[in-house]
Amino acid sequence: MSNATITDIPGIRVGHFTQHEYATGCTVILCDNAASCAVDIQGDAPGTRETDLLTPNSLVDKVNAILLTGGSAFGLAAADGVMKYCQEKGYGFTMGHKKIPIVPSAVIYDFNLGSQHYAPTAQDGYQACLNATTEEIETGNVGAGTGALVGKVCGIEQSMRGGLGVAGIKFPSGLIISVLVVVNTFGDVRNSQNGIIAGARKMDNSFIDATKYLMDEKNTAINNGSNTLIGVVATNAKLNNHDLQKMAKRAQIGVTQIITPAHTKYDGDTFFALATGEIETDMTLVSVTVTELVKKACFEAILKSVGREGIPAYSELI
Repeated sequence: MSNATITDIPGIRVGHFTQHEYATGCTVILCDNAASCAVDIQGDAPGTRETDLLTPNSLVDKVNAILLTGGSAFGLAAADGVMKYCQEKGYGFTMGHKKIPIVPSAVIYDFNLGSQHYAPTAQDGYQACLNATTEEIETGNVGAGTGALVGKVCGIEQSMRGGLGVAGIKFPSGLIISVLVVVNTFGDVRNSQNGIIAGARKMDNSFIDATKYLMDEKNTAINNGSNTLIGVVATNAKLNNHDLQKMAKRAQIGVTQIITPAHTKYDGDTFFALATGEIETDMTLVSVTVTELVKKACFEAILKSVGREGIPAYSELI
């Protein structure tokens, strides 16, 4: 086995648009040959577009791109730019004499940093497509992870920086499985030893432990918004819709193993699963690998984050 990234999968390109001044951005995963797709959504506060098309037995069975974006519901407008790009390339689901690009999307709430509130636009989504590459992509506070924060149970002032991370594996058979995730969570982020590495902080920068805090009935002051983890798990395996649904759910299991608490009523954790259909494989191998890669990608997001406006990053506290 060797390390891989999502852009190692043939036909997959990834592009960021980053608006540093306003602390937001978007990330597009382009499927040049279209890819089978499913989605799993956990938590009670999702922000999505075109996810109903990904349910079993829907007419449309492939997508042309996935958009991950900041800007809450306003940021979904960036998908219009992705659709424009795909239309110009001739991508889309054929409806009569017209091709309709299929671009499911998910957002995070990131209006906490920056000089003013700004949501990615159609032009920004189009630019992310122009920036798309098959090369290794930048991680940390870029694209949809630009304004990400974690550990907000006691408010933004006591949170830490989240971000965008990737992880992947290439097997000797040629099978590639990779995860791209934007970590912007209500809960804390933990390492493999179950220790908190980023989350809600006390004034001395020691960790509060959101789970214990929430289990104490005396704690009534709870931040109740501005969260959500979104991501994509992609593979070149041949998978049917049932397998893809399972892959998306396994990604969410990985989330619960590194984010505590996860899937709360203040989160809208959304994972897309993509398959380009080239390599025969065993679904058990895929399931186990996905869970581990989600945890690695989340850690990468925290490791590469950068402090801003008084909100520290992991690298500043170790």
